[in-house]
Amino acid sequence: MELRNDEWDDISDSELLHIEIDPHCSDHPPQPSCSGTVTRKDIPSSPSSLHRTEECLDKRIIERDEERGEKRKRNSEGGHSPLLRFMKRHLSVTQLCEQTWCEMKVEYGFRKPQIRKTEKQRTEVQTGAKIHLARELEVHTVVPLHAQSREDSFAIRLLNILHMIPKLEAGKCVREIPVFGVVEGVHLKGVIDELSYNQKGELVLNELKTRRQETLPGAAQSLGHSLQVGLYKILFDGMVRGGLRREHIIDHFKLKASMALGNEIQKHSAKIGIQVTTLGELVDTLLMVLSCTDVPRIDLLQIEYRHQDSNNLIGSRVVPYDEAQLRSELQGYLAYWTGQREPRGVDIEEAWKCRMCPYDQICVWRKNRSQAPEILHTNK
Repeated sequence: MELRNDEWDDISDSELLHIEIDPHCSDHPPQPSCSGTVTRKDIPSSPSSLHRTEECLDKRIIERDEERGEKRKRNSEGGHSPLLRFMKRHLSVTQLCEQTWCEMKVEYGFRKPQIRKTEKQRTEVQTGAKIHLARELEVHTVVPLHAQSREDSFAIRLLNILHMIPKLEAGKCVREIPVFGVVEGVHLKGVIDELSYNQKGELVLNELKTRRQETLPGAAQSLGHSLQVGLYKILFDGMVRGGLRREHIIDHFKLKASMALGNEIQKHSAKIGIQVTTLGELVDTLLMVLSCTDVPRIDLLQIEYRHQDSNNLIGSRVVPYDEAQLRSELQGYLAYWTGQREPRGVDIEEAWKCRMCPYDQICVWRKNRSQAPEILHTNK
């Protein structure tokens, strides 16, 4: 069963792209000290099967988008909040970070899903995804697993977390670790690029960003990047200090705790020392492990920028962390999702963003801003 896009919006780039990549394509050699195994859904093993899978996936996406479009239209007419209007049981960290760039772009991304889908197929997006996948394969061995239900799909995420916790306890690094939880009353999800320890013994979160230009990003892009790693820290710290609850998983995502996991899932669980037969048992195991782990909270937030063509390091920067300020900013962004305010477009000083926006021809915010000088002139 293919995992629906709205089940885990921050799933790794390697899962969004149903491709296989030679791990040696990266400029960095494999790191034996960080080796591990992660589970995956079925991955096509040949170009022909990949092509057929993509065709089927595209058809399902179109049909699903049309169906959702009608539902969203009905919800919009009812005046619901964006969370209800766009049928979001949770928000991904990347969706929140997109708000720092332009909230109207986020809004139109849900109103016009086909345009958003086309944006994700741009060359630079695909190239960045391949680089992320190659980086992940340096430290993990991918084990393909077939998911037969939503419960199986979610179980794969939980098994990856359960497999990575002992690695972190042993002082090793892990990549593409799922994180989730409730922050400021809203369910958030994400995937951390890398967690490892530095020479001081600090747990470091390293977020990889790839760029077309061999230059560091400007302030506008850096704002979203800083928010991203800060939210990852809040989610991960909440998990390892016992803040996750059973209802955060089972009830909120409407999963069946008594549902028996598929044979492949149960067999793989047994191989890594986890004896479970149902999703509920797996959730209880995860919560117990997280409550007992001695994995520390994240000490340092770092962003690494690399050039897409050469994979050369452009630079790295450490992101300061102020939880009170971060939560205050988050409350402002969530106010849009909970229907407390309307979406905001860019200020006039940042109108340059509109030139690269796929929704510039239909954006009401941009149209109103462009007409503002004429209105003022008429009033005179």
